[in-house]
Amino acid sequence: MKKYKDITIIGVDHGYGNIKTANTCFKTGVLTSDKEPVFKEELLIWKDRYYIIGSGHKEFTADKIKDEDYYVLTLAAVARELSIAGMYSADVFLAAGLPLTWVSEQREEFKRYLLKNNTVDFIFRNKAYHIRFVGADIYPQGFAAAINNIGEFGGINMLCDIGNGTMNVMYVIDKKPDPGRCYTEKFGTHQCMIQARENFMCAHHVEAPEEIVTQVLRTGTADIAPEYLQTIGATAREYVDGIFLRLREHGYEPKLMKLYVVGGGGCLIKNFADYDEKRVIINGDICATAKGYERMAELKLSRGGGY
Repeated sequence: MKKYKDITIIGVDHGYGNIKTANTCFKTGVLTSDKEPVFKEELLIWKDRYYIIGSGHKEFTADKIKDEDYYVLTLAAVARELSIAGMYSADVFLAAGLPLTWVSEQREEFKRYLLKNNTVDFIFRNKAYHIRFVGADIYPQGFAAAINNIGEFGGINMLCDIGNGTMNVMYVIDKKPDPGRCYTEKFGTHQCMIQARENFMCAHHVEAPEEIVTQVLRTGTADIAPEYLQTIGATAREYVDGIFLRLREHGYEPKLMKLYVVGGGGCLIKNFADYDEKRVIINGDICATAKGYERMAELKLSRGGGY
């Protein structure tokens, strides 16, 4: 969260697996009900409807505005960020993003979606919020995560943002993004999750809980039988090999350029790939993209870019 005059800038990274702000991260899931649910810890109430935030799984879709789920998740993200500062009423400028090659086509539509209500009153975690949305802007994923340390991008660099649903690749030449070499592929970590569970069932005739697979992918290990760990790890290594194959198809040559990896998928490379740490830099801050959105919005507003 950043302040510009009387405006509160809040960056929201609308991931397919997790929603991130500069200081928070929660699962991309919403369960909707017309009746008050029993469990209320993550309950958001808006327009007499009840939303349990972080429950269920939001399936991948290239169109995030087809329903109200991402809007409700945005409200929860704003509330989480404001609550850290003890704020429950604010004029908010939203800073969000889309995959690199989708920004130009979808920016205005996504912006209208986020700003469809000028003022919103809702309850989240038993606290009442009054928000006035004064503006929004949509930025490219990946590059936003690097904006706060762009000084490190001298020479030729490949930036790879590996999220739950997509992998975004961009060249950054002498600290400047190359708009002619941006790529988006549906090769996010959720595909690794699906394959790992499928391979696990085939090998052991037991269903692997998603929580266990997630732990192995994030940390490289878990308190499970060695043969179970081996199966998940082997799948992760195959997925990581697929990442580098796709990078090479886009011109990646480690002797000519550095590779900067951002997003949740960076932990898979860290845990399951052999790489030169001097040539491959992994940003482990899952909130880096949201922080970058805020920085880019702050720069725009301070330069008189308007709302």
